[in-house]
Amino acid sequence: MKSKEIKDIALKFFTIHGYEGASLSQIAENVGMRKQSLYAHFKGKDDLFLQVLQDAKEAEISSKLKYLSKVDTQNPKADLFGYLQLVINLFQQSEQLKFWLRMSFFPPLHLATAINEEVIDTETKIQTVLESKFQDWIDAKVIMADAAFIPTLAFLGVVDSIMLELVYGNNDKRLSDKLNASWIVFWRGIST
Repeated sequence: MKSKEIKDIALKFFTIHGYEGASLSQIAENVGMRKQSLYAHFKGKDDLFLQVLQDAKEAEISSKLKYLSKVDTQNPKADLFGYLQLVINLFQQSEQLKFWLRMSFFPPLHLATAINEEVIDTETKIQTVLESKFQDWIDAKVIMADAAFIPTLAFLGVVDSIMLELVYGNNDKRLSDKLNASWIVFWRGIST
């Protein structure tokens, strides 16, 4: 239980202050222990950070795959737009996913390779499931017939655009405008 409590507090510090700004002393103090006691649970700051990152990664994958598991072949327009809304909501409501998204864009330099591998792994898992959904929609003739990877990658481009706006932007109108414009053009390109 103590490891989870430590990771919960560390998540807050890493999200607010980044890797460099978060100190093990502050994390330990907020948990109600001494810094040295953290080493009974984690090898060091890198280990704690990477475990918090792994938990955030799993939360993102789980949320997105849960959503996609409910998608059928009947209404790709609503399901895909709903997925874009999910991405926005996850970032705005989940501390773990704010952390995950920020660290995927701004990793600590000495952990960048490891974090990039985690990001690519996540993207690959999500892309595989999305591509399968696009194939189902193509087979059901509810979207234009293409190789499934083409609309999948185009859709992931829209997702990336929204994620970029979430990380760098602080303007709800700009986010909404970007979402709606990207969506209109994307949907026009795949609808039958």
